[in-house]
Amino acid sequence: MLLGFNAFMAMGSAVSLMRELPIIGAMNSDSYDPVETGTSLRAYSDVFIIAGALAVITGLLFVAWLWRAHTQAPGPLRHGKGWTIGSWLVPVVNLWVPPRLVYDIWVSSGRYQIAQRHGVGLIVISWWTCLLSSIGLARIFPTMDTDTIADARFVVHVGVAASATQAVAAALCMMAVFHVTRLQIRQP
Repeated sequence: MLLGFNAFMAMGSAVSLMRELPIIGAMNSDSYDPVETGTSLRAYSDVFIIAGALAVITGLLFVAWLWRAHTQAPGPLRHGKGWTIGSWLVPVVNLWVPPRLVYDIWVSSGRYQIAQRHGVGLIVISWWTCLLSSIGLARIFPTMDTDTIADARFVVHVGVAASATQAVAAALCMMAVFHVTRLQIRQP
């Protein structure tokens, strides 16, 4: 449920940011005030901070779910149970082991043919790519300048991309949690 709220909040941020584009587009070089525009867009930095705090809480709950799903996975897994927590904390390892864990647990929980495994892999890699992209874009958003109209438009586009990728990541993560939980509940 918290993942759904994350997705909803992120899409709301994206829509709200997109409403800034016509305002910025209507300005010309004489009427453009970079300080006022920067102040207006900095409010979205606060939204990204709140979304980040919510994502941390959701992430902790996701890791707890992943621990439980790892315990209930019937098949053999590449990584031990300790990696469900450790993989998020070890630098560089945290870039590829968490999605592998999710993939392994998902595939282990159901009987999948090769084509279905590829579909699961596509969902997991899409989730992970969107998650990393949203983190990166949300981190650079507050540091960008709004000195010109073009800069302000670019900042808005980066903010929209950060929000949209966060929403897609939350939706794909919801899909993974739903399917793995459903598969594990059906097992005897």
